[in-house]
Amino acid sequence: MCVLLEQQPGLKVVGEASDARDLLAQAAATHPDLVLLAWELPGLAASGSLPALRKACPGLFVITLSGRPAARRAALAAGADAFVSKAEPPERLLSTIEDYCRRMRRVSPQSVETPR
Repeated sequence: MCVLLEQQPGLKVVGEASDARDLLAQAAATHPDLVLLAWELPGLAASGSLPALRKACPGLFVITLSGRPAARRAALAAGADAFVSKAEPPERLLSTIEDYCRRMRRVSPQSVETPR
């Protein structure tokens, strides 16, 4: 995923987290514009990670990722800004990121935090 994102003009990956604790620490340290949150991230239910992420990084845009179709409803109900299925082609994720960029009236986000 990082290779795909780093190949996109204007995107900069500022970190990869292997679990929720690592994600929260990196987000607090780097203040990314956008986080790609694996819904099944070890260490804390993603629904519990969202409030902590938002507290650490106000204005953060969160795209949740999961291979489970049922996770879409739960992720959006928990406060995710967008959901992308891992079964969808990579272009779907890139399109979601581009939509975020347009909404923020930027060419691209300054930084992206990704799951490992």
